[in-house]
Amino acid sequence: MEPRLSVVRHAAAEKVIVSIGGNTIIRRGDSGTIEELYSNIERASGFIGKMIQSGRSVIITHGNGPIVGNILIQNESASSLTPPMPLYICDADSEGGIGFLIQQVLYNRLHKIHNIKDVATIVTQVVVDRDDPAFKNPEKPVGPFYSEEDAKRLAHARGWVMKEDSQRGFRRVVPSPFPKRVVEAGVIKRLGDR
Repeated sequence: MEPRLSVVRHAAAEKVIVSIGGNTIIRRGDSGTIEELYSNIERASGFIGKMIQSGRSVIITHGNGPIVGNILIQNESASSLTPPMPLYICDADSEGGIGFLIQQVLYNRLHKIHNIKDVATIVTQVVVDRDDPAFKNPEKPVGPFYSEEDAKRLAHARGWVMKEDSQRGFRRVVPSPFPKRVVEAGVIKRLGDR
């Protein structure tokens, strides 16, 4: 199965935005090992490398669903040893880590074909409306599955909203508000215009 990449071409036709879905990075049936991550990103980078070789400027975005979920599981599992980090830090951790993997794989691919280009990762911050209705009705499942008993305990102890998911158990659900702007948009634009 080929990786699922979404490609958007800008009017200039020389700039391309590629979106790599989180389920391309960790595929169904994967356990999430670093070797699997590298292999999946390597597969996707082949397509991206061809775009770069053809002279296009490429900006890559990516999902993080399965990986941020794994970070949350690590957070919970080690909570007796080290303080758990809040969700927004786990999200930034996954964004930076995935970005680094893509950056490294793509740079190495370009280096092999003697087509060295600058490859950079930017961790972004998104501004949302504090009155977005998503804050009152969280629906985005994150992290591990819990039994109904554990879900009730966590909802009471931590104030989490828990919902049944896929008939496999209960999961924490968080708001997914509409993004109003990306704080680092200017930096991204300047790099894309190089």
